Amino acid sequence: MSETQTYVKPPQQPLLRVLVVDDNVDAARALAMLLGYFHCDVEVAFDGEAALAAAEHGEPHVGILDLGLPRIDGFELARRIRRLPWAKRTLLIALSGWGQEEDRIRSREAGFDLHLVKPVDSQALLKILDTVRTQLPAE
Repeated sequence: MSETQTYVKPPQQPLLRVLVVDDNVDAARALAMLLGYFHCDVEVAFDGEAALAAAEHGEPHVGILDLGLPRIDGFELARRIRRLPWAKRTLLIALSGWGQEEDRIRSREAGFDLHLVKPVDSQALLKILDTVRTQLPAE
C-alpha cells in the first residue's frame, strides 16, 4: 500500500535587519545573540562612528542604540541616522541606563521612537520587533 503525504511549510518570517549599538561589548553581543535566535540579521557596533557607517550600508529596519557612547553619543547618532534618506522607516530604540523623564524627552527630540531602560525586558523587546516584522513584505 502506497500513500503520499503533503506537508505545508509555514510562511517564512521576513528577516529583520537590526543594528545594536553599545560600548559595553558583552551586553551588545548578548543582545545580538538573543535577536539572532529571533530571526534577525544583527550588526553590532561599539561606538557611534562605527554605528553610523554600519547604518549607512546596512539600512536596518530597527536600531537599538545606547545613549552614552564614545565619539558620537546616541542622541547625535539618532539625529544623523534620521537624516539618511531611508531612515524614516527605521524604528529607533534608545536602550540606556538613563531613564529620567529628561532623558526620555531628549531621546524623542533626537529622533528615537522608543526609550527603554536597562536591563531590558527581553519579552517586551521581542514583541516590539515582532510588530515591526509584521509590517515587512514577506520573503
